[in-house]
Amino acid sequence: MQLYTLKRFVFSVLMGGAAAACAADYFPPPDSKGGWRTLSTAAEIREKAGLELSRLDTAYQVCERGTQNGGLLVVRRGYLVYEKYFGRASRNANPDMASTGKAYTSIACGVMLNEFRDKIPEGLDTKIFTEKYLPQAFPLNDPRKADIRLGHLLCMTAGYWGEGPSPSGFVAGKSQPLKPVPGQNIRDLDRSSLDVPLWCAPGEGYSYSSPAPHIASIVLRNLTGMELQDYIRTRLADPMGWESWGYCLHRGDYDMPHANGAGSIAVHATDALRFGYCLAKGGQWAGRQLVPADYIRLCQSASPYNPHTPFVLQFENNADGHVLAAPRDAFFKSGAGGFGLLVVPSLDLVIYKLGGKDGQYDPALTGLPQPEIKDHSRDNWQPLQRSAYNEGSLGGDDGLRRVLELVSTAVVD
Repeated sequence: MQLYTLKRFVFSVLMGGAAAACAADYFPPPDSKGGWRTLSTAAEIREKAGLELSRLDTAYQVCERGTQNGGLLVVRRGYLVYEKYFGRASRNANPDMASTGKAYTSIACGVMLNEFRDKIPEGLDTKIFTEKYLPQAFPLNDPRKADIRLGHLLCMTAGYWGEGPSPSGFVAGKSQPLKPVPGQNIRDLDRSSLDVPLWCAPGEGYSYSSPAPHIASIVLRNLTGMELQDYIRTRLADPMGWESWGYCLHRGDYDMPHANGAGSIAVHATDALRFGYCLAKGGQWAGRQLVPADYIRLCQSASPYNPHTPFVLQFENNADGHVLAAPRDAFFKSGAGGFGLLVVPSLDLVIYKLGGKDGQYDPALTGLPQPEIKDHSRDNWQPLQRSAYNEGSLGGDDGLRRVLELVSTAVVD
């Protein structure tokens, strides 16, 4: 894989400037009113979007190899140039996007910090375990939690114990194993998230821990007086024209009273692109500043709230160049099952990678109408397991980074 050199980056910015200016005022209407403008032939895609179609096909093959269901959508210069699905995935499906939803929580918090700055004037530096911001947390089960700032929660450096059977903590980029502890319980999401213990003092280490962004969403709920889903609807979804979306609130015999700030949003594929496109445009949508531009820039940069890894405000960013063939302003969020939303502002590029096991496409999770499933060819399909002799499934974050590299190097001007 060739490196994305500085020379090529400068060339793409200069040569793409005119086309980008033409696309600057374009924002797609809702799908029911025409949706995204599209390009279909390889020649059109190369001429108007500056992308090599064969490279996009290779990126799609990575998606196919990695997940039971899924797809790939690519927007450049305001053109939807690639849209292809397999298995149960489709344009109007509402799958459980798992932790990809953390990105939506973060951006909602960025909007909140701007809209309610008088209530939270210290912004990300606010110590939020107080009676004002988080009365649900009292009495504190660990006095160190009093030092947790909102920025720590959104960068997963609050000290909360990592999740899963083999959690890890990172200090200055070095990993150390952690013992598993009880995490979130959907039947008491707020209390179970607040009660997860700390493995280190706030700021002293990073561990991927879903309770942290959910606690941030509780702060949002307390400050705005609105549920996370309602806040996202009024500040983001309605202005952008999302259609038929929600959260996976129905879990068997239990209906969750609050959306999980740690994930499980369910958005149409083309609306996930709208969300990413807004971020690529510096938070603007059709003349309105929906998301503060400075908050988006923070998502793309190294952060004092997380000196340990390139995970900032619920996005992995490429500011350190660890994804070698992608520009350094790229930022993205993955989700279990192989989902991922990727944004590269310097290339005017948005990528949405669908994934998911069959259960993530269960319409009972959202209660939303779902399209008829016509492709059952992937039912009971399992990816190859990774080994020393093959790249295996590429269904997780490695696959997402590979897709980012392939699509980035598909840029031909």
